[in-house]
Amino acid sequence: MTKSIVCLQKLTSEQQECIRAAAPGYTLLQGDTKQPDLQQLAEAEIIIGWAKGISDTVLQPDSPLRWVQAWSAGVEKMPLGKLEERGILLTNSSGVHAQPIAAVIFGFMLLFTRNLHTAVRNQQKRHWGSEGSESELTGKTAVIAGTGSIGSETARIAKAFHMKTLGISRSGKSAEHFDRVVSTRQLQDAVGEGDFIINTLPLTDETTQLFDATVFSAFKQGSYYINIGRGATTNTEALLEALNSGRLRGAGLDVFEQEPLPEDHPLWAMEQVVITPHNAGTTDRYADRVVEIVTDNLKTYLESGKLARNQVDYSRQY
Repeated sequence: MTKSIVCLQKLTSEQQECIRAAAPGYTLLQGDTKQPDLQQLAEAEIIIGWAKGISDTVLQPDSPLRWVQAWSAGVEKMPLGKLEERGILLTNSSGVHAQPIAAVIFGFMLLFTRNLHTAVRNQQKRHWGSEGSESELTGKTAVIAGTGSIGSETARIAKAFHMKTLGISRSGKSAEHFDRVVSTRQLQDAVGEGDFIINTLPLTDETTQLFDATVFSAFKQGSYYINIGRGATTNTEALLEALNSGRLRGAGLDVFEQEPLPEDHPLWAMEQVVITPHNAGTTDRYADRVVEIVTDNLKTYLESGKLARNQVDYSRQY
């Protein structure tokens, strides 16, 4: 039987050729997330992307599936337990989003420090005015929860703005571009140092509802919260309370516990909140970067059955 790779995401002919060149002896098949061909998938050794309703087909005991490349950085919606039980290798797209998401993070920070969000609203009203409270990023402290590719890129750019950087990670190990890093056990103390608290965390059992009322109560008065990680890492009611009380001066939010954000949700009406529709990682270079991960890994996979980068640790869920 011919070995096959099925990609459920649309690739250009050039991107397909890159994968074919890296995997001699394999047939690359173009699939579709909305209407996946179950017969194709039942015979695939490698799947790029994922779709609802394919688990029963691809996880049969006699399935040839050996490796899944997730199209996203987060893998919380995938059947991790079943994949691990079958011994299937799983890689994610971590790193693909670093540049576009860091740009959105700084977009939020510059909006708030220069009051550009207010300027846009004033323009809509044809109102000439200024808040008179414009500030700058120089000397401010960015507390970045998550020191992976997105957090690291954000910290790197922060240095260009002459900011201080404090990282928060599971291990607390030092990381490039951070003045210092502490563990998540010290989260409550760390957030009190930040002018901007930036959440880039994945969603795991450990991070679910991590930013709760207790943590928000420890934020510096008048600080800003930015969440471009996962909505469920944040307790929305606690966030609302922090905004209403003035503990938070503002928030830039790309992700939410419930998506799409309901039309009647109070966050929409808050002038100190800037909302984007979970598109911080969207970029016209996305597929190229995922294909780069796949082709890098194909070489080591074909040589040794192992992977060179982005392998998900099932015990950590990322």
